Amino acid sequence: MKERGKYYAVVADDHAIVRSGLRGALETPGQIEATGVEVVGEAENGLEAIAMARQHKPDLLLLDVQMPLAGGVEVVVEVRRWSPDTKIVVLTGVTALGMIKALVDSGIDGLFSKGDDNQELYTRLPGILRGQRHIANRFVEALRDEPEAVQLTARERQMLNMILAGHANKEIAEILGISAKTVDKHRTSMMQKLKVHSVPQLMAYALREGLVDPASEL
Repeated sequence: MKERGKYYAVVADDHAIVRSGLRGALETPGQIEATGVEVVGEAENGLEAIAMARQHKPDLLLLDVQMPLAGGVEVVVEVRRWSPDTKIVVLTGVTALGMIKALVDSGIDGLFSKGDDNQELYTRLPGILRGQRHIANRFVEALRDEPEAVQLTARERQMLNMILAGHANKEIAEILGISAKTVDKHRTSMMQKLKVHSVPQLMAYALREGLVDPASEL
């Protein structure tokens, strides 16, 4: 049972050394909270992050968006579905503006760069836990200078990830619990917006926007 007045977190990153460092900072009394933030789970891939958020309903999810099995906005959407009160804070090395904008638009509570000093993260986390939102300045400035781009909905981006993973419409429908007709509608809308007509063209778009890792196997 959760102790009243105490915060609980899940840390999701595919690098064990990163998870260990974040756990140490969170649980050290006085580093972020007077009594520390208890880490109730660690995830090394996107599916584990979703499962742990569903199981533990943590106050905080520290999330890397480039992980195996599921990543980016897809994880955010599913965590919001199963644990709507969890504060989602993303730590990323991604610089592609398409992914950054998608994350900001998804309603995450915090966005920090892995290239910055951790002190900004530790300083801002108490406020985020209490309902504030913080996007690192480097991302705010980059988005301010971004040219107008095609915007996909969170569902369309989730669909994009599943298509690139090789799932057919019927499989996507079963995974999401919606009809194949609805899947086809989202897929058609997405491809029309992007002005693409094939999966290879979708792959090119995803690589350009930083939605997939060029070295990953889909």
